[in-house]
Amino acid sequence: MKLPGQDAIARQADEHLATHRVKLPRKLVEHPIRQVGKRLWVALLVLVATAFIVYADRDGYSDNSDGSVDLLDAFYYATVTLSTTGYGDITPVSDAARLTNIFLITPLRVLFLIILVGTTLEALTERTREEWRLTRWRSTLRDHTVVVGFGTKGRSAVQTVCATGLRKEQVVVVDPSGKAIEAATAHGYAGVVGDATRSDVLNRAEVYRAKQIIIATQRDDTAVLVTLTARQLNRGAKIVVAVREEENAPLLKQSGADAVITSASAAGRLLGLSVLSPAAGMVMEDLISQGSGLDIVERPVIKAEVGKNPRETDDLVVSVLRGHRVLGYDDPAVGGLELTDRLITIVRATPATHVAPDARPLPRD
Repeated sequence: MKLPGQDAIARQADEHLATHRVKLPRKLVEHPIRQVGKRLWVALLVLVATAFIVYADRDGYSDNSDGSVDLLDAFYYATVTLSTTGYGDITPVSDAARLTNIFLITPLRVLFLIILVGTTLEALTERTREEWRLTRWRSTLRDHTVVVGFGTKGRSAVQTVCATGLRKEQVVVVDPSGKAIEAATAHGYAGVVGDATRSDVLNRAEVYRAKQIIIATQRDDTAVLVTLTARQLNRGAKIVVAVREEENAPLLKQSGADAVITSASAAGRLLGLSVLSPAAGMVMEDLISQGSGLDIVERPVIKAEVGKNPRETDDLVVSVLRGHRVLGYDDPAVGGLELTDRLITIVRATPATHVAPDARPLPRD
């Protein structure tokens, strides 16, 4: 059974298949072979231009072999002159030819040498450095966060995760839009241009070694395909998905998502809460904005808290995560806190309260 829009997604994948690549925060240079090829073409144009300049003023040159200069002699003279070989068998004898050598041939010779020597070595050196940097990045990338889609939702998700202490070097953005990836690299994130429904694109993002995957695509059917592909490649990663329609949430959970956020419904509930109580709406918005005001964080139970009631802790406990169950702070089943429990708390945002995202999968219903 094909999902709606699957054919369009396949066509889009084919369009981007030839262009998807990894982009680190600093812009990558072209492949050295391509750079050398371009410079060879420019050098050839310089050679041809020099030959025709000599041929146009052929009466001002003398050939030791037969005294006259034809088109072949002009190309020969241009070659030995630009390469600084200078056999001396063809020489400029008239004043016009010598002036042409001073003001035209000599600058072209310098340009020719810059093209073939200077920029070629620079391109090879830069590309080698960039390839080494990319290889080192791949070898050190572990337990990172992959963000699929760098639109409004994706950018907000990355900012929230980084506000909890995650380093930008540990974030890889995947998006089919080259402009979106350029925006991601400008913010300091690594990026992969390509369609995330394809396993080879996700492999470029090292998704099989990722700690958590955030899927924030524009379409729900795309989110389903990306979730299926990501879960197949990484069985242990935490996958969080944003969808537009609430009716698609069960399908995404069946596809392997640990948590599904319905963006339209969440925004609607926040709007409704703000209508009923603007102050409550402001508090909720503050809670979901990490790094300022009040933050909601998950942390382990410390030894000093074991056996206590959630209300007896120093933090404001909202829920207790015990095994695969999320219990309210006032749930009688909580009893005393256990060392294996985790607490969902509300704290004042300070540098000391920033907690890196948890690696443990969210509880399933």
